[in-house]
Amino acid sequence: MPPIPLLISAGEASGDMYAARLAIALEKRMDLALFGMGGPQMRAAGVRVITDYSEVSVVGITEILSHLPSLMRAMRRLVREAERQKPPFAILTDFPGFHLRLARKLRPHGVRNIYYICPQFWAWRPWRVRVVRRRFAQALCIFPFEEAFFGGAGVPTKFIGHPLVGAVEATENREEFCRQQGLDPSQPIVAILPGSRHAELTQHMPVIRDACVRIHHERPAQFVIAAAAQSNVSDLETGWDAALKIRVVEGQTYNALAAADAAIVSSGTATVEAALLDAPMVVVYRVTALTALLAKPLVRTSYFSMVNLIAERGVVPELIQKDFTPAKVAQEVLRLLNDPRAREDLRAGLAEVRKRLGPPGAVDRAADVIAELLATVAGNT
Repeated sequence: MPPIPLLISAGEASGDMYAARLAIALEKRMDLALFGMGGPQMRAAGVRVITDYSEVSVVGITEILSHLPSLMRAMRRLVREAERQKPPFAILTDFPGFHLRLARKLRPHGVRNIYYICPQFWAWRPWRVRVVRRRFAQALCIFPFEEAFFGGAGVPTKFIGHPLVGAVEATENREEFCRQQGLDPSQPIVAILPGSRHAELTQHMPVIRDACVRIHHERPAQFVIAAAAQSNVSDLETGWDAALKIRVVEGQTYNALAAADAAIVSSGTATVEAALLDAPMVVVYRVTALTALLAKPLVRTSYFSMVNLIAERGVVPELIQKDFTPAKVAQEVLRLLNDPRAREDLRAGLAEVRKRLGPPGAVDRAADVIAELLATVAGNT
């Protein structure tokens, strides 16, 4: 019997990681021919990537407009390949602006859609859950409260837990990390996770560089910038004040967070990784002024960062849009560096978040659900 074709798609770095782990788990269960959109981690997992997610990975309403041609090209490639291979299912990982449209285009070709890592419609544009109900045969949720949200709207839903639980751990202790990076373990370390997209780095890095000067002036520290897979390391290394001790690391994000006394983290999956590593953090984010203006009426939550949304309270400080200034970043980081009680309180909140993320094994649970659906299809053919 030939391998079962299966479309799997991710539109950004975190989705590439989640989808790659799922691909590995699925291939242990069934003989599959996996193809779709992704990046380096999905390629390493054996997925035939027919369009790279770097072509479509944009953030912000206004930014999407300039990328419409590449978004449409990627969509056409995926639909054409689905027409050719006729997969029974498409596994779509978050990235709703693209994947909801892809799901609509795949359905006329007999492809049933599975949402792996459901979009956060409970936080913004909640009415779009109706689209998920119409276009998806199964939704796999990573937060417990999502099961009620999607299930209550009529979406076939299963809670699998968060895929990062049990998968995020440092491979070096602070002393080993410092020795490898030429850092002094007796001096404060501030880890910086500025984001993975070009637009995020453009918005974030000038503010972060200025904030680090202010931090160092008050409390001499060492700054470790964790580069995402597709980041231009040379760009991250430039523009810093000569007085600062800067290290840009690749493939060392978890070790950097575990070694840090405080962290500046771009809002997104990285905040969950930092929480799992018990890293005291300040969450930052900024988009263009026009994007912020257009998005404001769509937001339906009091918090922006994933950590605070999970905790349902303000566990970590959020500096978003106009609040994301060098002075405020420096103030919050210095509070974490200088006030042991502030660090203890924040870490107590992070422990609460970790409890809510569910037990390890989320990827295997997702793979079991999908394998069962595939076996049902195979049994009917």
